[in-house]
Amino acid sequence: MRIHSLENVDKALQFLKEQRVHLENVGSHDIVDGNHRLTLGLIWTIILRFQIQVIKIKTEDNRETRSAKDALLLWCQMKTAGYPEVNIQNFTTSWRDGLAFNALIHRHRPDLIDFHKLTKSNATYNLQQAFNTAEQQLGLSKLLDPEDVNMEDPDEKSIITYVVSFYHYFSKMKALAVEGKRIGKVLDQAMEVEAIAGRYEALAAELLAWIHHTVAVIANQKFANSLSGVQQQLQAFTAFCTLEKPVKFQEKGNLEVLLFTIQSKLRANNRKLYVPSEGKSISDINKAWSRLEKAEHEREAALRNELIRQEKLELLAQRFDHKVAMRETWLNENQRLVSQVGGYDLPAVEAAMKKHEAIEADISSYHERIQVVVELAVEMESEGYYDTKRIGAQKDNVLRQWGLLTQLLRARRARLEQNLALQLWGFFQEMEEAEGWIREKERILAAKTCGRDLSSVLALSAEHKSMLGELGNRRALLHQAAKRGEQLLAKKRCSPGAIQERTREVRQRWKKLEEVTGLHQQRLQEALGFFQFSLALLAPEHRRGVDVQIRVVEVEQLYGEVAEVAVLRQQWLQDALAVYRMFGEVRACEVWLDEKEQWLQRMEVAIVGHHGFESLDQEMNSVMGRVLDVNQVVQQLLDGGHPSSEEVRSCQDHLNGRWNRVVELVEQKKTQLSSILKIQNYLLECGEMKAQVREKRKAIEATQSGGGDLGGILALQRRLSTMEAALVVLEPRLVELQREGEISEEWEALTRALQGCEDSLSIAGRLQQFIQDLDTFLGWLVKTQAAVASEEVPETLADAERLLSQHAALKEEINGYEEDYAKIQAASDLLALEETEVPSLSLQQWLQKLDAGWGKLLQSWETRREVLVQAHVFQLFLRDVQQCESSLDNQEAALLRAELPATLEGATSALRKHQDLSTTMELNLQKVQLVLQ
Repeated sequence: MRIHSLENVDKALQFLKEQRVHLENVGSHDIVDGNHRLTLGLIWTIILRFQIQVIKIKTEDNRETRSAKDALLLWCQMKTAGYPEVNIQNFTTSWRDGLAFNALIHRHRPDLIDFHKLTKSNATYNLQQAFNTAEQQLGLSKLLDPEDVNMEDPDEKSIITYVVSFYHYFSKMKALAVEGKRIGKVLDQAMEVEAIAGRYEALAAELLAWIHHTVAVIANQKFANSLSGVQQQLQAFTAFCTLEKPVKFQEKGNLEVLLFTIQSKLRANNRKLYVPSEGKSISDINKAWSRLEKAEHEREAALRNELIRQEKLELLAQRFDHKVAMRETWLNENQRLVSQVGGYDLPAVEAAMKKHEAIEADISSYHERIQVVVELAVEMESEGYYDTKRIGAQKDNVLRQWGLLTQLLRARRARLEQNLALQLWGFFQEMEEAEGWIREKERILAAKTCGRDLSSVLALSAEHKSMLGELGNRRALLHQAAKRGEQLLAKKRCSPGAIQERTREVRQRWKKLEEVTGLHQQRLQEALGFFQFSLALLAPEHRRGVDVQIRVVEVEQLYGEVAEVAVLRQQWLQDALAVYRMFGEVRACEVWLDEKEQWLQRMEVAIVGHHGFESLDQEMNSVMGRVLDVNQVVQQLLDGGHPSSEEVRSCQDHLNGRWNRVVELVEQKKTQLSSILKIQNYLLECGEMKAQVREKRKAIEATQSGGGDLGGILALQRRLSTMEAALVVLEPRLVELQREGEISEEWEALTRALQGCEDSLSIAGRLQQFIQDLDTFLGWLVKTQAAVASEEVPETLADAERLLSQHAALKEEINGYEEDYAKIQAASDLLALEETEVPSLSLQQWLQKLDAGWGKLLQSWETRREVLVQAHVFQLFLRDVQQCESSLDNQEAALLRAELPATLEGATSALRKHQDLSTTMELNLQKVQLVLQ
């Protein structure tokens, strides 16, 4: 319908007026009625306003052109500059040959047209190709035909309209390209951030896996059960602390830098800050690193303690081996000594018993030394020494040899006591034999007569003389037996009453036998005198027979005397042999004594040592047995009444004197050895102390060059703590060794070195604390920046108030950290004054980032505060608007529901209500104005 057409055209014209398009003498009815001139003019105005007027081109001097037409012409000139035979000066004749259209297309899409093949003379072809290409390839409508352009006076507006379509298409293509570049740049940045984040995730996962694996490895407190094995483990742990761990600490620092880089890039692009995956944040890595540090400290302390324990066990093993070798030598020598067999006569048994008692005393005193070996073995077994089988075997061997020695000792005592009992039995046996012999002789003497003639008397006299000789021999034997009895009484080896009674009985019978023998001899002499007197009265013939008989009797007496001399000679030869043997033994002992005395006088005790005196003690025990044997032989010779008794006694006294001098000299040397050993032990302890002090000082001096990073500083701190504990252990020993000046000097040097290292450690500790505070502060700063950079927009007034409250709390938190920020700045200035060696990560870079981050945090907080305040004001505005709308709706509803009153009272009431409504509206009007302001 016409009315609808008019309304539609009016709406279009009204829109043009709102867009400030100048319309002159154009109405809706002109367009609806089909006025071509006005319609075309309106179309051109619309094209000019919306297609051409928006064109603005800047010249080389950055000044914009005055009109859209000039701008479009300038754009065409700029795009076709440099093309041959193309010179655009207007929008009419400059386009007739078609080269200008092709140049515009070729400038932006050189792939569509081969411009060099075009010629100026072939205008129709050029125009046709440009129009077809624009329509087919660029999607531009074919507004013109070649004939519309290739004429004397082409229509300027038509060409401008068509050229504008080129301008907008290529401008849009350029804008799309720019937008594409921008989007590509944003995507590149996003991909770069994503790649860096992926790299962060991978490195963090790798570092955390390494930390967890390392903690599991070093938390294993199972150590090698040997000194060399523990030393190798300690070397491996030291290599880990000095080589492997610093690399990982550098990786940890790189992760922090990487995360800071990611957050900086995201913050620069106003993007949401990156949040690492669960368990891979810097705080998680720091916690894992703290667990690693704790496990490392525990591992180092455990290794140090285990090393000390293994060194102690190794020293105990060396001491055990030394003592076992000494005990085995001593046991073998004493077993050989105890296995020796002594004599069976009483003096020999007595000497052997004395020697045995000395051996027993020596062995009983040696039991404590054997017990020391057992205690050492038990201690090493309880401490878990690695070679306990060998230690146990050596201990069992020593105990077995000790048991064998005690068995041999008991057996020897039993044998000696048995020999002593045999001596007693022999005494009684001798007494019994003597008594039997006495009884026999008494019987013989009682049965003998004095003879019937001279020859029988002479025979009986010869027999009696031989019996007297035998009686003399028996007297010596009886005297020796009585003396042995007295010795037995003196030693109190048995009951003295039996020996005394038996000796008294035998002596009484012997005295009686001597009396009987004397009486018999007297009777024989009387008989001999009688028969000799009778013989003098006989004849000579008979006297010669008697002389023969007397001669025979004399020969028999002479034979008896020779036999007695032979027995005496045999006894003398035996005594001489005993004397010569005694002298030979004495000479041998004196040779040994001379050798040992000279050796003791010229020897140096410090060179011989305790082991040499142990072998000397064994030799002296053997020689002492020989000296006792000599004394026993001398006593036998003296008891037998040897003619060389004086010479034998003097030789005995000389030997005993030499022996006593050697014993005294040995005791003096032992005393000197004991003193020298004490001095040597003291000097050894001094040397060990000095060596330990030097070692600790070198270790302290070596630590002063380390600690270039945080891990090195922490390791240095733990190492110095261990050294301080070791020095506390060494200090009591040092008090005992203060008399050595060198010890004091070494200790003072060590103390100075430790003090210097403690000063360095104090500075390093401050640096470590500064780095930890800086790391904590940066972590808080990143977290707070992420909180401040939140893009949450409040949707309600409650949300706005809540966000404002949270933002104010953030400000309080920032104010609370402002003091920490000032402390970090002061600490950095102090470290700069102390010329502290900064770790590999540049501290200045961190401080610069810290300053930039702090400033940006404050700026971001202010910006966020303004946004939240505006959002709060906006929410208040919306609340007030809603209240106003609600009030207006209520008022409007009240007005709509109002009815005209039918009575005066109703009119009065309605008027009053209307006045109230007017008052309310005035009040609401003020609120609305406030809201609008």
